[in-house]
Amino acid sequence: MRILAASGQLGYGIPEASFARGMARKPHAIGCDMGSIDPGPYYLGAGVMAAPEAMVERDLELVLCAAREAGIPLIIGSAGTAGASAHLDATLAILRRIVARRGLQLRLATVRSDVPADMVVAALREGRLDPIGAMAQPQADDILACSHIVGQCGTETIKRALALDPDVVIAGRACDTAIFATLPALLGYPMGLCLHMAKIIECTSLCCQPGGRDAMLAELTMAHFTLESMREDAHATPTSVAAHALYEQADPLRVDEPGGSLLLHDARYEALDSHRTRVSGARFEPRASPTLKIEGSLWLGERVVLLAGIADPVLLRVLPQALEAVEQRVRTLVPGNWQLFSHVYGHGAVRALAPHQQSSHEVGLVLEFIARESALARTAAGVFKQNLLHQAYPGRLSTGGNLAFAFTPSEIDAHQAYRFALYHVMCAAPLERLFQVDAVDLDGRAMH
Repeated sequence: MRILAASGQLGYGIPEASFARGMARKPHAIGCDMGSIDPGPYYLGAGVMAAPEAMVERDLELVLCAAREAGIPLIIGSAGTAGASAHLDATLAILRRIVARRGLQLRLATVRSDVPADMVVAALREGRLDPIGAMAQPQADDILACSHIVGQCGTETIKRALALDPDVVIAGRACDTAIFATLPALLGYPMGLCLHMAKIIECTSLCCQPGGRDAMLAELTMAHFTLESMREDAHATPTSVAAHALYEQADPLRVDEPGGSLLLHDARYEALDSHRTRVSGARFEPRASPTLKIEGSLWLGERVVLLAGIADPVLLRVLPQALEAVEQRVRTLVPGNWQLFSHVYGHGAVRALAPHQQSSHEVGLVLEFIARESALARTAAGVFKQNLLHQAYPGRLSTGGNLAFAFTPSEIDAHQAYRFALYHVMCAAPLERLFQVDAVDLDGRAMH
């Protein structure tokens, strides 16, 4: 069975030449991941796409028309970036435009991944909500205040969608693996191999040397699968493919799914030639009770960002103290509930740096002001800028010019601010009851 992974995140450009080479290999299905939690809490909270809509439409039209022409299923997961109903509906609106414009006929199955807040609160109170990593346990009020909460559906749910005999499946928030693993698993291929294949190809040619966004073809048998990039100079080597197990994984030998765990302890990687690698040995360990990854985003306020640079070595030596002193002064000048988050690039904004590693000649300031009203955040940022510009500090040789500005105004409205209140695993999740699966027949000729 041949599965073509067309996009690691639909809407950021599918290279057409590589995709055409993949279609020439006559795949049995096309899969596209469309989203991720990686862009942060804003897109889930605000209910908007991260990718430009024009590019989403361009990519979706490319894969949709190719799938219909070949008469093979198209499966898309994590619609509209974050996979809530707002994202799914926006994606479906684009799909309907394409169907009407192209005069297509198809059967569409959809999966809604929204999770009711009261169900999550119940799981919290029953001790069935476990944080992932360093996430704090939320309060019930935080859960109820989330603008959107989604669950990451797996192969169990995509199977229900495929049972409706669709030409196209578009799911809300979904496990990346479910997009590619479900159909072969339904046809009897070993779940361990299906999931391992899916885990690698969901990022298309990222697992190659050099990596990229070009389409990736996987050919699956009952004993192994073979990986091949559709870009001729991107090579799937045993090392590059095995290294992909480190991608987004705390444990490269174990990948947790709603229904169980993919175990890679016995995985084997064999070069067929300089371009292709054959993989075998993965196992799937079912879980007695399903789990579900839950993501929820909470509105914090309006954000204004102040951008500036500093090249005074004297100020750099006392910068933390200067920022603190200016903040205390501005709080007396600008009353109200506003927050400041300082990101000092060159002094540890990306990661903690020892003092001897910190830049002594130049840093970049990204000062983030958040308040419930944008006017208050903008006022705090403006007053802070002027006070930092003229802040006194020991050893100062001039009375102005602490900061350099790349442009004016230096304070930038930066959308609404959100944070993740939920990045958790719900145990004993009612998967069958939770995800709404529907199907509809679309006739583009009747839409004209």
